[in-house]
Amino acid sequence: MKRMLWAFLVSASVVLPSAASAQAMCAARSDLLVNLKGQFSEAPVAIGLTNTGGVVEVLTSPEGDTWTIIVTDPRGTSCLMAAGAYWQAALKVVVGQES
Repeated sequence: MKRMLWAFLVSASVVLPSAASAQAMCAARSDLLVNLKGQFSEAPVAIGLTNTGGVVEVLTSPEGDTWTIIVTDPRGTSCLMAAGAYWQAALKVVVGQES
């Protein structure tokens, strides 16, 4: 399923930032979000800021059938970092409190 996304991105002439990072497909964030929503019904469910000013996002389909992790640099270029299936949200545990 994710292979279709990779093939789509390659066929859409997505620019790779360098030969060293040829495994990460990169494009404008808005383009990636549109493609992930359209092909896999994925939407952001978690977000975080990196120590270099980038933004990490986890996107999943509503049932968790598929998931993707993207990183967006401060200039707005996003790269697919990982993708897979069977996403499950972890329970949030607060240290010092009993569940």
